[in-house]
Amino acid sequence: MKCPFCAYEESKVIDSRPTDEGERIRRRRECISCTKRFTTYEIIETVPIVVVKKDKSREVFDRDKILAGMLRACEKRPVSLDTIEKSIDAIQTELQNSLDREVNSTKIGELVMQKLKEIDEVAYVRFASVYRQFKDINTFRDELNKLLSDK
Repeated sequence: MKCPFCAYEESKVIDSRPTDEGERIRRRRECISCTKRFTTYEIIETVPIVVVKKDKSREVFDRDKILAGMLRACEKRPVSLDTIEKSIDAIQTELQNSLDREVNSTKIGELVMQKLKEIDEVAYVRFASVYRQFKDINTFRDELNKLLSDK
């Protein structure tokens, strides 16, 4: 960190603590050259995830859309909001940790179905029936048979 007084490029951290909001870290530093002290603030840099939809349009990742879809699928099921939130956190973490800044909406849909399959099979089938656009009872039965054969 460059000293604001003498422009020397090295300093040592004297004190470090989170700010009131907890989203930044306040660091008290001392220049190694001139020994003057100064304060810096450190924030986490987040790179937005861009979702590429089926029609090739792009939009910024929206966690609330996943929440709405999962809540609809889990309606009247014994699944807590906390469980859904943790699943969405895991999906978001997986997307953030991938090196891709653009993600196909189909990948997100598959991740949601994978999490729902672990949480509640009825919610999984509900979500899959809309997401995969089941055309008739046979495709619905095929999906149920796949679910049963996985056990």
